[in-house]
Amino acid sequence: MRPHLLIPSACILITSILLSACSTDERSPDDRAFEELTGRFLESYLTTHPEHATELGDHRFDDRMDDYSREGMEAEVAFCRAYLDTLAGIKVETLSPQHMIDYEILRHQLDARVYALEELREWEWNPLVYNPGGAIYALIAREFAPLQERMRSVASRLRAIPAVLEAARKNLATPPSIHTETAILQNDGTVALLEQTLEPFIGECDAAMQEDLREARASAVAALQAHGAWMKTELLPRSTGDFRLGAERYARKFALRLDTDMEPSELLAMAEADLEHTTEDMRKLAAKLHPTLFPDAPVPEDPSELIRVVLDRLAEDRPSDSTIVDQARADLEEVRRFVAEKGLVTLPTEPIEIIVMPEFQRGVAVAYCDAPGALEKNGKTFYAIAPTPTDWTTARRESFYREYNNYMLKNLTVHEAIPGHYLQLAAANRSEAPTLLRAVMPSGVFAEGWATYTEQMMYTAGYGGPELGMQVMKMRLRLLINTIIDQRIHALGMTEREAMDLMQHRGFQEEGEAAGKWRRACLTSAQLSTYYYGNIKVNELRRRAEKRDAEKFSLKAFHDELLSFGTIAPKFHPMIMKLPTDGLPVAGGPAASAGGSASETIGARRQTARR
Repeated sequence: MRPHLLIPSACILITSILLSACSTDERSPDDRAFEELTGRFLESYLTTHPEHATELGDHRFDDRMDDYSREGMEAEVAFCRAYLDTLAGIKVETLSPQHMIDYEILRHQLDARVYALEELREWEWNPLVYNPGGAIYALIAREFAPLQERMRSVASRLRAIPAVLEAARKNLATPPSIHTETAILQNDGTVALLEQTLEPFIGECDAAMQEDLREARASAVAALQAHGAWMKTELLPRSTGDFRLGAERYARKFALRLDTDMEPSELLAMAEADLEHTTEDMRKLAAKLHPTLFPDAPVPEDPSELIRVVLDRLAEDRPSDSTIVDQARADLEEVRRFVAEKGLVTLPTEPIEIIVMPEFQRGVAVAYCDAPGALEKNGKTFYAIAPTPTDWTTARRESFYREYNNYMLKNLTVHEAIPGHYLQLAAANRSEAPTLLRAVMPSGVFAEGWATYTEQMMYTAGYGGPELGMQVMKMRLRLLINTIIDQRIHALGMTEREAMDLMQHRGFQEEGEAAGKWRRACLTSAQLSTYYYGNIKVNELRRRAEKRDAEKFSLKAFHDELLSFGTIAPKFHPMIMKLPTDGLPVAGGPAASAGGSASETIGARRQTARR
């Protein structure tokens, strides 16, 4: 689905209601003016980006699709530039600190979107931008309105699909082959969504609506099938583009995506050094586990062999396609009880459901956490897991579940659900701020930093024992290698063989997992680095809070305070939490708003919550 600015799910009236609820209005005239500007921006954006409005909970435009034409892209650039010009005329120093944060978030998001449209120009080379499946799925995934009402919008969007695909055929020139190959697979998944997943919903409608829906669906399916044939016969043969960004473009996207002034080479050096330290920690833990797992066997002297034999033994305890979802449900209840008993963080009450990942969304990640829009009332969070495709061989399927064994699945549930993404996003949706900007323009660095931090935190708190500890360390190897291959592939020319060797031999990953990550690294850029950088920053915030609070430090109080500000870039927390710097670098702050970078480059909420 096309990347978007993340815009709130409610109209501007809600902003006024929230502000009028305050018993004492201490806003300055400049703060008020900024809030009014924000309101106009959000309302204008919602009307021109209906798909994202739906995803975030504003259902006024559910019957429309975005404009994917070249003219639509050019209009969006003009829209962003107009608001950037307006923001440039604001004296940032006259705003309150909290308003300065929101100012910087908006300015950065607009800058990033202009860069994406004018410089990266994925709409000219990435066929994945034009997958319409999400626009339909968003209308049936949540029961935000009566079925008949939602299905009327579905019918309207089905009729708009041919125009989306026509725009793709006009805009796409020479994509990278891996992008076209993945788009072909996802196009087949979207056809399956319309023909299979949608059918039960159609069956619940009245006779007249069923006829309308089936007619609209037939037209959309025919258009998708024709588009798929076009991608196979015309687009794929000319898909000779390079998926690598190159050093210069990668560095710019890295700065925007990670919200940092750090040079990519510095993070790469940190990750490669950390890889050595983590491997040694893993060797020590494997040496303790080995006598229990292999009571009659000598401990291997070679560190890599020792780690691998222990991981191989743990991989024998694994789920299957028929058990993985139920097992994840049981793990979710287990981690919920553990967090409550240990008092680690306030637990959310919002509903969460573990589901099988829709086919049209597969091909990039094994799991994701899909939270409701920032102002979607009574919205449900979906923790989606992708079982193995039906056309996989037995050997490939076994490799998948060796990677995602019982212990790794527990760790995945920690990351995606509790106390990871689901808990953090639920807290973010409850947070208060001067405007709605920070609630709906989330920082991927903070989201992934928090989720990877919770993996470590849960293990050190006693969850899962040494068996889980091996998976936690293996996942740390993965986030380090994610950073390494992300940069080395896109900026330094790393080959597929080099990346596979690193993942399989240094990261102890199964062949299938490594192959999937190679594909993901090629399809995305800079996102894989958010895990490690964010992890560094969240751990840094905890160290500062421990220094601030000394003997009064409470882990639960720290976690609750950290999450109370929403999914904002970690560079803002030292100021609003009054944390000591202790000589540690701070990645900017409100004072940098005139020229520094802020929250994550524009992207979809779902993407920031993938694993």
